[in-house]
Amino acid sequence: MDEKELISFAKKGDHRAFAILFREHYPILVKYLMKITMDPDLAEEFAQGTMAKCVEKIHLFNGKSKFSSWLISIATNLYIDQHRKKKREREWNEGEAATRKLQWYMESRNEEWTDALDALAMLTDEMRIPLILKHYYGYSYDEIGEIMNIAAGTAKSRVHHGLLAVRKELKLDDRSKRDLAKR
Repeated sequence: MDEKELISFAKKGDHRAFAILFREHYPILVKYLMKITMDPDLAEEFAQGTMAKCVEKIHLFNGKSKFSSWLISIATNLYIDQHRKKKREREWNEGEAATRKLQWYMESRNEEWTDALDALAMLTDEMRIPLILKHYYGYSYDEIGEIMNIAAGTAKSRVHHGLLAVRKELKLDDRSKRDLAKR
């Protein structure tokens, strides 16, 4: 049976066809992933994940590329997605640690740590920096743009969205609505 026939049977749910395809392509896939991950255990893990994704998505294989190329693209995307996820987790953890350190620093000096600082800590740097420059230090949008090397309109937008996020975090909009309802 040639590869096209195996794929056709696999698309119909033939487990034997899947087994043959996997046996033929698994070693190539693992070798590729070892070069990408530089870790044999991780390569095996991604190869297994790739094969699981293949079973799930075999109906999407259109035959325009080689089956091995399709598997490699699945593996590459799984690796990139995992790498991005770990990077986001690491950055979040670093941000959390920095916030705790700043809070401890301020409290150890008997300075007040407010809910506003907690809300600011939740913002990305892209929103937090222009917001602080505008509302704590009084810089104009043009000046913020120059400092951050962005357009003044972008600075204004980031300040606006930063304020909305801070208000949401502090639930200021809910309080304002309740206060208006009481009047």
